[in-house]
Amino acid sequence: MAVDPLLKQAQGVWETLAAAPVSFPLVGGLNVVTSPASQMAPPSWAGIVVLGESAIVTTPTDREAQVLRRILAGMPTSSLTSSEAVRAVLPVHEVLGPAVLGYVSRDGFRPVPASRSVERLARGHQDLTALVKSVSPEDAGESGMDEITSAAFVVRKGEDVVAAAGFQVWSAAAAHLCVLTAAEERGRGLARQVASRWAAHASQRQPLRETSGPSPR
Repeated sequence: MAVDPLLKQAQGVWETLAAAPVSFPLVGGLNVVTSPASQMAPPSWAGIVVLGESAIVTTPTDREAQVLRRILAGMPTSSLTSSEAVRAVLPVHEVLGPAVLGYVSRDGFRPVPASRSVERLARGHQDLTALVKSVSPEDAGESGMDEITSAAFVVRKGEDVVAAAGFQVWSAAAAHLCVLTAAEERGRGLARQVASRWAAHASQRQPLRETSGPSPR
């Protein structure tokens, strides 16, 4: 059975982040591996990633791997990212997620026309920090803007940055795009514009000069 190239590439990213030999099953189901150094979840946590009809799971100890392999194998793959479904069969203390991620290939990318001017700011810029502080801690944490390793593309309203996008490098082959819009400016397509600018930049593979730390305007 042919595997979509984008799906295969996405699987490769997570197999690398698992930090142990593991692969997504070709015909559905899941594979569980012991990996104390896994980047799929915080230290000492189990991590689950589902792509298509297949999943991989990392856990810090062999004992936990045996338990998860036995219990999770009896669940539909689609339910592995449901906190309710997992809590029903395992003694879960805390859950992060689920997070739903999208993937795009160079050929599949379609840029979004910009209705406002888009500019670039160095990560840590005071105006970018002001945007993060203007939203709730939950929104700030979900956006990941405090953890970007790149510069940011932003749009302004007056002097204020009201939408921004930057990325965290995850591996040599992939980066995680982080987007945040000011609460009062949501629903106007600004997040799509700044995210599209970064996706277009990445698809062209143009090097970007960055300045670390705060930069004055």
